[in-house]
Amino acid sequence: MQKSPLHPFSATIMAWYAEHQRELPWRQTRDPYAIWLSEIILQQTRVAQGLPYYERLLAAFPTVRDLAEAPEANLLRLWQGLGYYSRARNLQKAAQMIMRDFAGVFPQTYDEIIRLPGVGPYTAAAIASFAFNEAKAVVDGNVFRVLSRVFAVETDIASSAARGIFTELAQSLIPASDPAGFNQAIMEFGALQCTPSPDCSVCPLAIFCQSNLTKTVANFPVKSKKTQVKAIQMDYLIIEQKGHLLVRERVGNGIWKGLWEFYLLEDQADWLPFSRQALKSPPVHLLSHRKITCDAWYVQVPDNFALAIPEGYVWMSPSDFESKGKSVLLLNLITDNLECPILQDISPTYL
Repeated sequence: MQKSPLHPFSATIMAWYAEHQRELPWRQTRDPYAIWLSEIILQQTRVAQGLPYYERLLAAFPTVRDLAEAPEANLLRLWQGLGYYSRARNLQKAAQMIMRDFAGVFPQTYDEIIRLPGVGPYTAAAIASFAFNEAKAVVDGNVFRVLSRVFAVETDIASSAARGIFTELAQSLIPASDPAGFNQAIMEFGALQCTPSPDCSVCPLAIFCQSNLTKTVANFPVKSKKTQVKAIQMDYLIIEQKGHLLVRERVGNGIWKGLWEFYLLEDQADWLPFSRQALKSPPVHLLSHRKITCDAWYVQVPDNFALAIPEGYVWMSPSDFESKGKSVLLLNLITDNLECPILQDISPTYL
């Protein structure tokens, strides 16, 4: 039986990928666990930043069982610096679900994989195609951009209908003979060639890219909805007494749940009896819906002063605090103020 010829779009980007693909460790394996780990890391993280985390996490938790049984604090510690910590918690919940519902064997079909916590249509399609060669098209931001430009798709990518429309288009282009190769190719093409500011003069798709032919590349993809960004000010006191720091673990459902921090200042009048040393402010910290600015001061409390400990806070040695998971904001604060001796003892090993 003769194979169906590839669509010109598919043939072109797969030929381009064969020549331009980056050598990445998760592309050298069919292990669904390793592929899943890489996909979760890369959901909100650039490849260059995510690669060392992938290697560290895979070394620390080489199997689903290892991840499922690990203390959450250990996982968050290795994850610190990546942000979006719900990804790490969902990783562990999914690993526990695999152990419980799939007898420790990673699920092998799209319909089963998408049941895992933290796994949406894109991630499920990526794992199903890369690990098991299932013909499920991936649709992420890179794919939206490539398809919208090449086929002049005017659907607003922020609309509720967008994913269905783009998935149907991508599905019509995916070759049953090599779905993994196609999915890798279209994502890599969006990451390296069809970027937000592309060089169309060297694009192999330029001769039949509809937006290029009509000189409207800058108009695609169409996106009208803008995210409302909330400005947040955080003021920290690095309080030291007898060589220990006053710190707490964040609880509740807010940002950075399960991570540790210094005393979060709410009433500055409480600390007027003590002299404070102003510290350097870390850079503005941007999250998807938040813009966080931070100021901090160092306060040394006399050894003989009986300080009332606010609820939720504990005294902790620098070495113990160094081993706790922290937000990127706090890591930057520590790194920017290493002239403060107590902070030198909790300097992060890596970011």
